[in-house]
Amino acid sequence: MDNLTKEQRHKNMVNIKSENTSIEICLRKALWKKGYRYRKNYKMLPGKPDIVLTKYKIAIFCDSEFFHGKNWEVLKPRIEKGSNSDFWIKKINRNRERDDEVNKQLLFLGWTVIRFWGNDIKKNVDECVKVLDETVFDIITENYDI
Repeated sequence: MDNLTKEQRHKNMVNIKSENTSIEICLRKALWKKGYRYRKNYKMLPGKPDIVLTKYKIAIFCDSEFFHGKNWEVLKPRIEKGSNSDFWIKKINRNRERDDEVNKQLLFLGWTVIRFWGNDIKKNVDECVKVLDETVFDIITENYDI
């Protein structure tokens, strides 16, 4: 899978952050510029969403493709060929299950959940903002029966 030594890989993994990642910052800047005000890493909700618009009850997650198993049918066989594959498959499977559980909990509480993939944010943040605009519009029109 890669040519890193065990020590190099460990150093890389230790430096991966769970909050204030580059994809979160990129999306937050675009939302702020558009006039959205939000909470970061909102601990009062299940899953501690990366961005929360309390006014509209929208929870946003910025998911990395690897750790959240994007295209799992393609990624999983690649991981199986790499080192420590049992650990990674178990970890990513659990992340995917947890994402589903959190989505269900938030929906049950009346929240709208939006999950963006990291590369989608990096490559086309304007499209992500547009998705949020449309979601907010839908919520507003639903609340006023327009």
